[in-house]
Amino acid sequence: MSLGKNIQYLRKQKKITQEQLAERMSVSRQTIYKWEADEIIPELNKLVALSDMFSCKLDALVKEDMNVDDGVYSEITVKKVKAFKMARYVMLTPNPEDDVNSYMENWARRSGLLEFQPDAMRIGWDFPFAISEMQNRFGLRGYVAAYILPEGFETSCPGVEFADQKEADYAVITVRDPFATALGRIPNAYKKIMEFLQANGFREKPKEGILSCFEYVYKKEGNTYMDVYIHVDSVSRTDSFTNFS
Repeated sequence: MSLGKNIQYLRKQKKITQEQLAERMSVSRQTIYKWEADEIIPELNKLVALSDMFSCKLDALVKEDMNVDDGVYSEITVKKVKAFKMARYVMLTPNPEDDVNSYMENWARRSGLLEFQPDAMRIGWDFPFAISEMQNRFGLRGYVAAYILPEGFETSCPGVEFADQKEADYAVITVRDPFATALGRIPNAYKKIMEFLQANGFREKPKEGILSCFEYVYKKEGNTYMDVYIHVDSVSRTDSFTNFS
């Protein structure tokens, strides 16, 4: 493990220079260089600031080797996802994932969904249509959260958009403890899928009525996992069949 290599890895994941990181940390560029070279160790308040900026756990920043998979990622498979209905909502806020997930959980309780199916599946994906001024001036980002509606569930509870998803093929990877370093593990999962698609002759295929990508977070045996789905061309071979209804 190298704290300096972790700082360098996360900085490059965020696509900022040493000078830009130095400005954000209120230190000199030479200090950033020494941090990354393991010549000096950042003070505790700087370590906390780094973990906040890079959206990673302080313990992971200090103790883990973030540039090594070490069982973090599963093998990539191609799954056929059966058609499903969903209730979805989008928010543009500084913390859209937490805000819209909280909103949707509240809706799921009010609508009776969680009483009908306590383990109803909630998925999410980035909302890419926030204009640059929203992002740069106000720090706003967009995220969509959606509940997969089980067969037989009906509601007139307002506050969401109902939509249909067609049957489609997805390349899927599972990430263990994705939020240990959200700016590292999650983007790297997408990168791995794209490399897999290129190496195996697949390609993304945006199509009306089909989500281009989405994420599913869940807990299993006390650990947190995220499945990342990216839509691909229909293929003759599938490794498994996923039914969300």
